[in-house]
Amino acid sequence: MKIAVIGSMNMDMLVHADRIPRKGETIKGSTIEYQPGGKGANQAVAMARLGAETVMFGCVGDDAAGSGLIDSLAGAGVDTGSIRIIKGVPTGQAVITVGESDNTIVIIAGANDAVDIEYIEANKERILAADIIVLQNEIPQETVEHTIRLGSRHGKIIVWNPAPARGLKEELIDLITYITPNEHEVRVIWGAEADDLQKLLKKYAGKLIVTQGEKGVVMYHREKGLLTVPAMEVRVRDTTGAGDTLNGAFCAGLTEHMDEEEALRFANAAAGLSVQKCGAQAGMPKRGEVEALQNYRSSER
Repeated sequence: MKIAVIGSMNMDMLVHADRIPRKGETIKGSTIEYQPGGKGANQAVAMARLGAETVMFGCVGDDAAGSGLIDSLAGAGVDTGSIRIIKGVPTGQAVITVGESDNTIVIIAGANDAVDIEYIEANKERILAADIIVLQNEIPQETVEHTIRLGSRHGKIIVWNPAPARGLKEELIDLITYITPNEHEVRVIWGAEADDLQKLLKKYAGKLIVTQGEKGVVMYHREKGLLTVPAMEVRVRDTTGAGDTLNGAFCAGLTEHMDEEEALRFANAAAGLSVQKCGAQAGMPKRGEVEALQNYRSSER
């Protein structure tokens, strides 16, 4: 099975300081670093590192950042042949200030806004050659909606990771196979319904998968009822990209015909490994690492 990821590609600029500056304040930073990112690219890298055949669909600018992002994806084993380079438009960027174990993030969409309906239609044949279509919310809303309808008409598995959080029409939610928000995103999308999470999970049984950070991941399985996969107890160094790792690993598991519970346990192990390293894509594990961890945990039982 093949995965098509349609989403964002950003070059992340991380500025480290003792603390985050107040409004109107100038402070001294300690270091600055550039890392490949963007939720679409992150999830594609996670999938490819775990052995899934993955194609990235998105746009970058004709600049050094764009070239770097394409090289990073290709180096991880992602098919980059459908990425469009937009002249005169900068590659997407995230400016991240890190301090006091917290951060602030400003995202500049840049070329990600060029992932429009025309681009989807131009790449429709390659997108529909995949079995699973994965979307996030760092590209235009109309593109997400158009792609959901397109994939549904052709019987594809559609995975929507609604981040950054914004609502979606109920008719489109019905067309999606899996929705993978975190607790905050659930509240933004469903409002007061999120107060009774178990009821909401049951309403979208087999569809809604909620990540809960250190509490793990939960869904309502159609046959097994409420299913909770607890987070691994590990020494956390950096949570950046953990959600993207989990989403990517879950989809990689689906390509191997794992059932939902098995795919979630596989994804949870991958996410647990990712938080023990620094960086989003840099911390994403390879297949052998996840299998070794799962075998070790099984032997402990």
